[in-house]
Amino acid sequence: MSDNKKSPNPVDLHVGARIRLRRNMIGLSQEKLGESLGITFQQIQKYEKGTNRVGASRLQAIANILNVPVTFFFDDMPGQAERSKGFDEESETTYVVGFLNSSEGIQLARAFARIGDPKIRRKVLDLVRTLGQEDDVG
Repeated sequence: MSDNKKSPNPVDLHVGARIRLRRNMIGLSQEKLGESLGITFQQIQKYEKGTNRVGASRLQAIANILNVPVTFFFDDMPGQAERSKGFDEESETTYVVGFLNSSEGIQLARAFARIGDPKIRRKVLDLVRTLGQEDDVG
């Protein structure tokens, strides 16, 4: 074999994806996260891709900066759902994480979060639910 590169560990891939998810949810760039940690944005990219493993103290620092508990990075990890939920279908939270990792999901979440009036947020939610039901019928 000429390819000595190892595939990233699935746990490292998941933790990296969760770092990216949370960073995007709050609108923080890789550069700003790197600056806060005293590392380069390239290192953040490697963490997010799972190429480099995040050490415990660094993960705690990232959790503090992103304002989440360390456990956030392990939520919805593949293999956990089967143990805790039996034979349920794919969890709704896995679907939500996938959506929020998309460009549209991030944009929608940011725009929705900027709506200050709870009545307007409720109307937007009702509209989206109605539009989603139309897709189910068609």
